[in-house]
This record gives sequence, structure tokens and C-alpha cells, in this order.
Amino acid sequence: MLRVVVAVALLAFVVFTVVDAVQTDKHEVRGLPKPVWVVVCLLLPVVGGLAWLVAGRPRSLLDIIFGDRGGRSGRPRGPLGPDDDPDFLRDL
Repeated sequence: MLRVVVAVALLAFVVFTVVDAVQTDKHEVRGLPKPVWVVVCLLLPVVGGLAWLVAGRPRSLLDIIFGDRGGRSGRPRGPLGPDDDPDFLRDL
């Protein structure tokens, strides 16, 4: 029974990482080209999937867990408060 649970979990992980790699925009993929990430996730199920989650996704799994340290994701951050928002200040 435990083998079945592990096999299903591994299959679900591989399917998740491959689908995530396929659906990610090719301009947002980090590290390797998008088709290479898909092949790596298929050929090396655990290691390739973990590598995709940490090094390939636009927003790394580490950024999600530990927070975006220093704005590494490349996305501009929004205003922190109303006094930092030019649109809000313009409407006063």
C-alpha cells in the first residue's frame, strides 16, 4: 500500500512540474530554455522537478517560502502606503 501511495505522489509531482513548465511563458522561464526544462522534469522526475521549482520558475519556490528577498523576482512592487501612491496623492 505504501508503494502505491509513493508512486501516485511521484506521478502527481511529475505531472505538476511538467504542466507548470509547459504553461509558463517562455520569456519568464529562468536558467534553461523552456523545452529543456520540460525534458529535465520528465527524465529526472524528482531532481528535475525540484530544480524547476527552485531555479526555473519565474517565482522560485524559495521566494514563496522565505519571502522575496531584495526583489529578485524582477516584478515592480506597488506602493507601500497611500502617501507613496502618486495616483492617490493626485486625487487629494
